[in-house]
Amino acid sequence: MKKTMNDTIIQAYRGEETGHIPVWYMRQAGRSQPEYRALKEKYSLFEITHQPELCAYVTRLPVENYGVDAAILYKDIMSPMPALGVDVEIKSGVGPVIHNPIATYQDVEKLGEIDPQRDVPYVLDTIRLLTQEQLNVPLIGFSGAPFTLASYMIEGGPSKNYAETKAFMYAKPDVWFALMEKLGDMVIAYVEAQVEAGASAIQIFDSWVGALNKDDYRKYIKPVMTRICAELQRHHVPVIVFGIGASHLLLEFNDLPVDVIGLDWRTSIKEAREMGVTKVLQGNLDPAILLADWDTILAKTKEILDQSLLDGRHVFNLGHGVTPDVKPETLKRLTEFVHTYSTRKS
Repeated sequence: MKKTMNDTIIQAYRGEETGHIPVWYMRQAGRSQPEYRALKEKYSLFEITHQPELCAYVTRLPVENYGVDAAILYKDIMSPMPALGVDVEIKSGVGPVIHNPIATYQDVEKLGEIDPQRDVPYVLDTIRLLTQEQLNVPLIGFSGAPFTLASYMIEGGPSKNYAETKAFMYAKPDVWFALMEKLGDMVIAYVEAQVEAGASAIQIFDSWVGALNKDDYRKYIKPVMTRICAELQRHHVPVIVFGIGASHLLLEFNDLPVDVIGLDWRTSIKEAREMGVTKVLQGNLDPAILLADWDTILAKTKEILDQSLLDGRHVFNLGHGVTPDVKPETLKRLTEFVHTYSTRKS
């Protein structure tokens, strides 16, 4: 039987008043958890995500261990890409490696279309398992955004400066926009299937789009992001957009038909509001602080929570993902503190 739902975070995403500031952590599932490390000795990431029972276990662990207000589906932004014909491998210590990178218009034309029921049934089965039987908090589904996905597809793997991606974008705009259309279609179909399976909110990770300036974002990225987010709004679930090093793009994000904007650690809640950002905010403790002593963690967290309580439209999170060296007990203690402090002060 489905458990009673704690939907505090959905209320917060909709801008409603809540009894405490809700909290979850990007990359909370896996990485720093000993139970997950034990699994990784036997299974690869793709092997875990292809087994719904196992994937659901990894997804719900942080909810059980830390008491967070949301689960985020355990998978990688590359999970749907093989359905398009992308030959991707997740290499330990490296990240996604693409063995058939995109170079020409013909390469884009060869890309297939995703049919989630056919191509990623294990993802949808995991969502159903979690939302119908196991979770008492909302499940956040997600997808990579077209620019971030394209950067891997063009460069063949992670990049430090995205120079090849930007050069491709400038020199081959017709190919670029064809690729954006393909990836936009994929993101919409993939995310809609997640919502239909039971996801209560969606986060679009445009992790590396901060590499672009505002003019280039408006020209090369904003049209496809607007189309994606507008389509997702039809499903009446909160839509979150997040990028690293994208402080200069926050007003562009604010223009999108999204409900929530994720902040990295470079921009405070107060600064975002002073810039003119009006959407609900999420973030933004620097993950590195979690490696410091508890007094330092406490002081930095209080700074964010005090701004959050004054603002009234904020969900606590990190400014990027949990790193493997963070102690699970730190996240549990931090979650308890966020809840207690924000309830006491409200």
